[in-house]
Amino acid sequence: MAQRIIAIDQSTSSTKALLFDEQCKVVARTNVDHKQYYPQTGWVEHDAEEIYQNMIEAIHQLPLQEEAAYSIAITNQRETAVVWNKTTGKPIAKAVVWQDTRGAELCRQLRADGKADMVMAKSGLLIDPNFSASGIKWLLDNTAGARELCSRGELLMGTIDTWLVWKLTSGKTFATDTTNASRTMLFNIHTLDWDDDLLALFDIPRSMMPEVKACDAIYGETTCEGLFEKPIQIAGVLGDSHGALVGQMCFEPGSGKVTYGTGSSVMVNIGEEPKAAPQGLVTSVGFSALGKTWYGFEGNIYSTGATLKWICDQLQLIGKPSEMEALATSVEDNGGVYIVPAFSGLGAPWWQSDVKGAVFGLTFATTKAHFLRAALESIAYQIKDLVDVMARATGGRLKEIAADGGPTKNQFLMQFQADMVNTPVVCTEVDDASALGAVIMNGFARGLWKSFDEVVGFRKVTQVYQPTSHHSPLTTRLYEGWRNAVNQLIK
Repeated sequence: MAQRIIAIDQSTSSTKALLFDEQCKVVARTNVDHKQYYPQTGWVEHDAEEIYQNMIEAIHQLPLQEEAAYSIAITNQRETAVVWNKTTGKPIAKAVVWQDTRGAELCRQLRADGKADMVMAKSGLLIDPNFSASGIKWLLDNTAGARELCSRGELLMGTIDTWLVWKLTSGKTFATDTTNASRTMLFNIHTLDWDDDLLALFDIPRSMMPEVKACDAIYGETTCEGLFEKPIQIAGVLGDSHGALVGQMCFEPGSGKVTYGTGSSVMVNIGEEPKAAPQGLVTSVGFSALGKTWYGFEGNIYSTGATLKWICDQLQLIGKPSEMEALATSVEDNGGVYIVPAFSGLGAPWWQSDVKGAVFGLTFATTKAHFLRAALESIAYQIKDLVDVMARATGGRLKEIAADGGPTKNQFLMQFQADMVNTPVVCTEVDDASALGAVIMNGFARGLWKSFDEVVGFRKVTQVYQPTSHHSPLTTRLYEGWRNAVNQLIK
């Protein structure tokens, strides 16, 4: 019987369902957007119930065949946190999204109290509202009756993967994987368990915390709200950036990738020891599979694809991001315009959550084309900020950057990126590398494959963007302009 794997790619803006065959080829995909809520400046929320229903809808839209055997893999936006009542099954409030900065003041206070070294030593993370802990504490402290329910053991918390698995299994499985756990600021990356000191620091009881499993574990069974007559397995769960690390076959220490999504993640495999990250980066679990755990250095950028979406949806300068390249390349350069898209603060390597976005260099000669070009360039500049730190941490220039995500379709951006980092940018035929990584973990869990060597061939390179050396003086000047713009904002 043919094997088909349904990969759920639950991102910040939408929920995709991708149907993979035994050769890890995508044979069908569906996509359902969900609403973004901005109730106050700096707050970003999602409706967890809507996300679950969208996932079910996306699965139901796939062209499923009776003669095939199905299973489900999940990859997800990571730090976004949900708190729900385990009796009613209802969230106590909307989910606090990873872009949300309501925990910034708490994080500042903890840093002032000298907690940064302890948190970094245990979790591998900087104290920042990007990670789940401060948002969870805020929900417990500011939602009516939450602390009382907490004291009675009535509340559960989790990243979106935990919520989806719990719902799919009708509450039978309350679990997450090591990668998502490692992004909460509550997980000890050395013991691979929730840490009592970190839980106490944020006043979060252990009773709320899910079981932590390997990425290549079986998580339970589901009928997907009656779609399948017999329950199918949920196997393979990991965060989206980690999924891309696996999907780009970064199994060897020193190999790395860039995911271009709502935000962007630059991650490099550092091996089986959780080394201390260099300034501006963090250490997370890269992935857990085949009985071992690999770690990664990572830097996160809050707004890359989100910047393009803002230009389309909020400013309405253009209909969709795919239309930007033609206009951006209609001018020779950015006209001196720099956009620093700190809509939710600046992430790595700056980690300043209270910085606001800004535009520099506007003149009467500035056109829409200059503005759009500056928006695309801002993505490449932010990636370069991180790649430079990565290169120094791993002993020099990276051999290549494996790139994935929707913006990789933009040839101008990819070539500009290669020039900016002076490193080849490798694009693969699988746009959704995160989903492919989840599928690989699903296959390991169910015994379809038993080694990394069996899956490396699933990565198909479609295009390699080589840096153009004659652009070096120009790229240096452009990057200096970017750093000057950022330096006017940071403290």
